[in-house]
Amino acid sequence: MAQQAQSLRTRLYDNPEGRFVHDVILDSCRQHGAKIAMVDTSCTPARRISYAAYGELVERAARGLVAAGVRPGEMIGIYLPNCWEFGVAYHAATLAGAVPTTMNPTYREREVRYQLDTADTVALISDGALLTGIDLSGLPALRNVYTIRNPGPSGSERWESLFEPNLSVRLPKPQLDSREALATLPFSSGTTGLPKGVMLSHFNLVANVFQTLTPGEFGAISDPDVLLCFLPLYHIYGLTVGLNLTLMRGCTVVLMPRFDCERSLETIVQESVTVTLCVPPTLLAYCQAAEQGKFPRQHHLRWMKSGAAPLAPELARRFTQSTGIPIRQGYGMTEASPVTHMGFLLPELYKPDSVGAPVAQTECRIVDEKENDVAPGEIGELVMRGPQFMLGYWKSPDASAAVLRDGWYWSGDIVRVDDSGQYYVVDRRKEMMKYKGFSIAPAEVESVLLEHPGVRDCGVVSRVDSAGEEIPCAFVVLREGEVASQQTESRLQQFVADRLTHYKMPREIYFVQTLPRTASGKILRRELRKLL
Repeated sequence: MAQQAQSLRTRLYDNPEGRFVHDVILDSCRQHGAKIAMVDTSCTPARRISYAAYGELVERAARGLVAAGVRPGEMIGIYLPNCWEFGVAYHAATLAGAVPTTMNPTYREREVRYQLDTADTVALISDGALLTGIDLSGLPALRNVYTIRNPGPSGSERWESLFEPNLSVRLPKPQLDSREALATLPFSSGTTGLPKGVMLSHFNLVANVFQTLTPGEFGAISDPDVLLCFLPLYHIYGLTVGLNLTLMRGCTVVLMPRFDCERSLETIVQESVTVTLCVPPTLLAYCQAAEQGKFPRQHHLRWMKSGAAPLAPELARRFTQSTGIPIRQGYGMTEASPVTHMGFLLPELYKPDSVGAPVAQTECRIVDEKENDVAPGEIGELVMRGPQFMLGYWKSPDASAAVLRDGWYWSGDIVRVDDSGQYYVVDRRKEMMKYKGFSIAPAEVESVLLEHPGVRDCGVVSRVDSAGEEIPCAFVVLREGEVASQQTESRLQQFVADRLTHYKMPREIYFVQTLPRTASGKILRRELRKLL
């Protein structure tokens, strides 16, 4: 049975080559017609959109974008929380031949401008409430700003203007094949430095959906499923698994703008949810609710998917013991669209402490520091290749060459594999930290702190708090005349909070005389961690 389950992952059940994301979505809309595609709980009452209606909205918005002058290959920013408009905007942009670059709705002005400018974005779809206090002037490529529910700044247009009849407008034919045409440009922090645009093609995204939908596997997602998605759609996990996979498969996706434990449990019951996407902190909240007797006894949940950050095995066992619901852990990264590994639900293969086996057509190697393959059971760096891996980083050939070598993607993650072919992540990329599933690059936080006139030098590392989260902690060398105090710490924290999204702000700041560095000047973060 184990061999049979593993063999299911050696092929795709459909051939994604030559297919574009919007084509597969629109095919599903025509096939499922009257079925509910999406439930948006951010609306009051919740808005329910059928597959037929969703397809019509996508086509009308795509014609509206073309009529507004959007040309094939141009970038469209989507700066929204989870809502039906996000999905329509994303699929309409690709149908219009454009490339959506998705943005974290908690971003501050600095981060918004950086992504819009770096991606040469010509249009932005957002909401007036999110744009309050954000200066969009001086961005050379930006021509149009559309707002969905609340009026935006002067010069912006209402989202509804895209839906005006434009039947005479012809949608462009693809100028590139699906392997070369970009389907999205999410930004990832990577391991160091400022976020980089990850170039994912239509082939990458469609292939990854088919890879994740392993045919015939026990527990595989099927069209009767109702999937709850409170994970952000701007993140590749939410975009691929929450939005594209669900709609391509003909399921119903129930959207929540953010995680709220009590409300999500109510939604699970009200909408007869069968599958939920989680990250470890949300699973912890569910586990605590179950142990307090607050988890609903009457529900339709078959399993939960955990990803984006390592899952403590004990947490998975506690949750399943309290609820009877199995946890399916997965592994991946933005550069892989994102899924590379998925856990099994078959009892003889169920290992919640493992990230599972490679999904279809994903080859893996584990290598030592000399790039030689290690013996089975030994640890080493995970190196992979498959149809889901990115074309490279946007305008960053050196960074691309560093991780894409001879057709293989070098993950930087340290893993081992057991005798059944299931993988275990031993250590992650050395400099990265994860907070509630979100990546934080120390170099980005350091670059902001160094802009403060009172900071001469700084280094950022993580500390695990009582909730099991990695929180950023900064070691700061002050300039002469500055005084180390609680007030100085608060000022520096606010300085970062005003420029970066909230989870990147250092929770603790330690004032030191010097930072430990190598002869080449690189911060010795392991030495800083010893001081925590």
